[in-house]
Amino acid sequence: MIILIGCAKIMTGTCLRSLPFATEPHFQLQANENAVQMASYSPETLVDLLRVNADIARENWMRFQHFFDDTKERIPAAFSYDGMVFKKLAPESFQDDELQFFNSHLFIASFLYGLLRPLDLIRKYRMEGSVILPAHAGKNMFDYWKPLLTEYFIRHITSNGGVLVNLASGEMKDLFDWKRVLSKVQVITPQFYTVKDGKPKTIVIYTKMCRGAMARYILKNRLTSPEDLKEFEYEGFRWDGESGNYNFCFM
Repeated sequence: MIILIGCAKIMTGTCLRSLPFATEPHFQLQANENAVQMASYSPETLVDLLRVNADIARENWMRFQHFFDDTKERIPAAFSYDGMVFKKLAPESFQDDELQFFNSHLFIASFLYGLLRPLDLIRKYRMEGSVILPAHAGKNMFDYWKPLLTEYFIRHITSNGGVLVNLASGEMKDLFDWKRVLSKVQVITPQFYTVKDGKPKTIVIYTKMCRGAMARYILKNRLTSPEDLKEFEYEGFRWDGESGNYNFCFM
């Protein structure tokens, strides 16, 4: 099985150990071209382009100005992001042999880098799917990446059992020709609910926590069958056993 998660906006992570088996991003060339274009904008322009405040815009202006500075450390992708999914994934707790398995069974969708493996070395950045860069002929980042990522993504899933566990937010599907993905591989998109007044309700922070915890569960246990997902439990969330789908409810 292959797992898909999405990048996080916050990138304050660090990697406190040496990983000599770290890898290079498959779409590094495209990321470089994107970074060059982002570096051409002023901090004031980045406020509007990235929809952030002035401090965040200036921080990311500096990141793009130094994107090719070899004195700046590159960090494995899974260790770079600091969102809740990554906190619960907890890559720092994986042993070296587990990390190497991890690296071939999980993808991180990124608006700057396209698709990343967990141990791909990257620079810290900020990018949004709505951004339209000058060299992209009027396409936003979703439409730019779609023809580049789709077949690569399908090939990788097919060569690893043909099953994708989609633990990314809904917008990340737009980086791919999702109809084609669905036609070529089995896609499982777990849902996580709490019940209020007898009705299922999605609470975003719990969903993010469960996505990270489920990705960790799959990788730690090296699961190969979708049926094994039904054994997943986290902080009171467990398979509902009734819907016939991969729905997990807080019991």
